[in-house]
Amino acid sequence: MSGTMGRMVSRPTRNLVEGTVTFVIGLVLWLFTDGVETPVVTLTKVGVVMMCVGGVLVATGLYQAARGTTRDR
Repeated sequence: MSGTMGRMVSRPTRNLVEGTVTFVIGLVLWLFTDGVETPVVTLTKVGVVMMCVGGVLVATGLYQAARGTTRDR
């Protein structure tokens, strides 16, 4: 299914959608998991990292859309 979706949606659009979803999930983790304790890392820190990754994906998608980059590498 993933291969089919890659052919139907352009790379900038895919990066924008994936980045937005990743950012929103990170935001939810950051806002609502303050009291949750896990053995290795805190979920609030995971949320911050996910927001950073999502922001980079959104920025990449915007850059690709502005340049018109739609070819696959």
